[in-house]
Amino acid sequence: MKELHFLVIGKNEPILDTLLTVIHKNPNWKAIGVTDEDLIYPLIGSGNFDIVLLSCGLEKQLEEAIKKFCLVHAPSVKVIDHYGGGSGLLNSEVLTEFPELIS
Repeated sequence: MKELHFLVIGKNEPILDTLLTVIHKNPNWKAIGVTDEDLIYPLIGSGNFDIVLLSCGLEKQLEEAIKKFCLVHAPSVKVIDHYGGGSGLLNSEVLTEFPELIS
């Protein structure tokens, strides 16, 4: 199975930590989380991520700016809006973007 690398962006640290725990339960998923807006664009531009996961607490303007940045500077990166709902929802969101992972 393909290994996926996530950049999880959010402002609520406990929720961010929970998301990272959920992601790391899948042995083929790796993730780092950030709350610092100054780190977002350099990390996306690094080319090390398959998914940018937008978590809660982000302003709408920032979410839109991240999406536009990805379109221009990292078009292969999938941006997923994630607002909670547990590991089942996250899994569904990922499989929607990567249907080839469905076995």
